Amino acid sequence: MTGFAPLVFALAILALPSRAAARRLAILRPNARRWRAGPWPRPGTAAVLLTAAVLGFALAGVGGAIAATMLAGTVWRRSRASRGARTRLAATASITAALGGFVVELRAGAHPASAAAGAAEDAGALAAAALTAVAATATLGGDVALALQGVAADHPALAGALDQVGAAWRLADRHGVALAEVLDAVRRDLVQRVRFTRQVHARLAGPRASVAVLAALPVLGVLLGELSGARPLHLLCSTTIGQTLLVLGALLICAGLGWSARLTNQAVPT
Repeated sequence: MTGFAPLVFALAILALPSRAAARRLAILRPNARRWRAGPWPRPGTAAVLLTAAVLGFALAGVGGAIAATMLAGTVWRRSRASRGARTRLAATASITAALGGFVVELRAGAHPASAAAGAAEDAGALAAAALTAVAATATLGGDVALALQGVAADHPALAGALDQVGAAWRLADRHGVALAEVLDAVRRDLVQRVRFTRQVHARLAGPRASVAVLAALPVLGVLLGELSGARPLHLLCSTTIGQTLLVLGALLICAGLGWSARLTNQAVPT
């Protein structure tokens, strides 16, 4: 019977539909296509910590629960920080591109309200929300900088860039400086900041990978000890001293991850 397994597997591979067939099926079942394309909801911090604690307790007792909770919290916190940094960088790049179109409209002689509305049509979702607020406020003669602060409160990823745009708008209003020139200076500054941040992230990829490997080495050591017959899992899971060492080891790993994150984050502009 086992001799037929490779043949059955090969026939299953051959029976897979091609890309063209998959596209035709997607057209015939648009609802299913939209369901598959939908993003999976991210679990909350409490759910992650509770799951880690339950798994740790099931595998290694009370010490395992404490160690798993600490490790899961540290990794989850770093993951959220990395995701937030990527979101801020993408939002800054989006508002930078939108400012380019805004400045072009202003230099062509358009009113700030119509220029902002025109630039919002070609901008991303976050940048379009900011420019739409600018257009509505400028049309009514209101405080554009204050309106941008409201947009930044709703979209924290845009806070840094919109603070600069609001300061530039106030500078142009108070001192009669050409709005297009001031906003173009802000745009150039944001472009340089985005470029520098991406370069720093690229250069830190190696050190961050090294930190991840070093953090995983204790787990690899335990596995190698188990394979060699030293039975470290029995010591860690079944004895008081082992439970204590398990918690202490997890604490040291979390401290190392936190310290390395602090060192690398100092090199990245906020």
